[in-house]
Amino acid sequence: MSRQKYVVVGAGPVGSLAALYAAKRGHDVEIYELRGDLRDPSTVPLNFTKSINLALSERGINAMRHANQQELLDHVFSATIPMRGRMIHGKRPSGELFEEPQDYDIHGRTIFAVDRGGLNGRLLDILGAMPNVKFFFNYKLTGADFKRRKAWFEVRGQNSSSTRPEEVEIDFDFMIGADGAHSAVRYHLMKYTRMNYQQEYVDTLWCEFQIKPKNGAELHDPKSKFQISPNHLHIWPGKKFMFIAIPSEDGSFTCTLFLSGADFAKLESDSSKLPSFFDKHFPGVTSLIEPSELVSAFEANPHLPLISIKCQPYHYSNSVVILGDAAHAMVPFYGQGMNAGLEDVRILFSILDKHAVAENNNPDDPWSIDTTFQRGLALAEYSALRVPDAHAINDLALQNYVEMSASVLSPTYRLRKFLEEFMSVHLPSLGWQTKYSRVSFGNERYSEVVAKSEHQGKVLLRGFVAMLCGPVVAGVLGLYLTQRRSFGRLYPLDTIRNLFK
Repeated sequence: MSRQKYVVVGAGPVGSLAALYAAKRGHDVEIYELRGDLRDPSTVPLNFTKSINLALSERGINAMRHANQQELLDHVFSATIPMRGRMIHGKRPSGELFEEPQDYDIHGRTIFAVDRGGLNGRLLDILGAMPNVKFFFNYKLTGADFKRRKAWFEVRGQNSSSTRPEEVEIDFDFMIGADGAHSAVRYHLMKYTRMNYQQEYVDTLWCEFQIKPKNGAELHDPKSKFQISPNHLHIWPGKKFMFIAIPSEDGSFTCTLFLSGADFAKLESDSSKLPSFFDKHFPGVTSLIEPSELVSAFEANPHLPLISIKCQPYHYSNSVVILGDAAHAMVPFYGQGMNAGLEDVRILFSILDKHAVAENNNPDDPWSIDTTFQRGLALAEYSALRVPDAHAINDLALQNYVEMSASVLSPTYRLRKFLEEFMSVHLPSLGWQTKYSRVSFGNERYSEVVAKSEHQGKVLLRGFVAMLCGPVVAGVLGLYLTQRRSFGRLYPLDTIRNLFK
């Protein structure tokens, strides 16, 4: 494999992992980031909030596993908290508060709560120790020519007597855009390929809160510092809105309120009503967060939108590709945004590796490989493979908001989950699993997960209909045979008419 210059735009978890994959393959890697060094506590994230705890599942872990960097995996498993299921909070008609656990997986598998900033920092530390990796922080992509493989960046935040930012030009062999939902790489990519693009803001805003660690926690019991179970994702479902809490290592919980824009506007007009709103819709929260702290967090923290983005293709020729939120930003309700982005990296490089060792049919030079040509084939294959999967998880994430905010209380939802888990345990040869298990604990293509889940739903529906109709059919048949013996020749339709006489 010939040594190439890879430019990665975006130093978040997805961009950092892509840079690690490229560097491990011997390429020269340059990472350009709009913000300052993300390991610096003074660096303000683009959404103007501190890092949110994220749900890390098998897909993301598998992508990091394939980076062949043991210290990264060691960090992941030492700095994460296993979450075995949801904890549903509510109030009974009697006024009694309740907590109802719902395990994610009948086999005991878990997802993990991970601090985004900590994971990102560890990736950057690993990259910083590699001689073929360079960082460029406070660099804003302002232009790109993907035919000539050139890009232009504004250097921001540097000590300079001039008020006008300095612009620099760079050359590259291959650019990877992992610069988020409002991607500059995607913007310039649209000028070179006929990209289908769809953007949707859902009618839900979010605001961040925090449940503090318990005072006077016992040192010998790590769990004693948590006010509520640290091994669950806590949900207060409100049907049309919800409040969730994800554990942190220090005993706190990062909490998020998801609410419609109209409801946010009502509370913004008089934030003193926030505690009573929580008492009505999210019972028990005000015993975990002081009402005054609820109000101050609501007033201080931004109320941010949720965006869903689909586009295709993800590449142009052999010079550029977009990954993660730059290609498929999704709402956070399936906990797959970062996992899907990390999986993008694994799949992209597996396809690049496959084409890098492709056969050469040139009899004059059988050992030479046209790197750029093969990369073009690889990128075309990546787009064709990944687009339907990204669209599938994007749709699932939107649908899961209904499940988390309302369906978790539905008897129908619980019945289907019970039946699918029962068949998974007692009839494993059928390969039966819940949709959530396939998404979070496996590496099947998202589009295949959707197809299998829809098939399982149809089978369950047919079985349910057969179960309901079976006694009716048997009753009609029994009545027909009885009346035939009594009255001689009788047609089945006459028996049915007799039932309604």
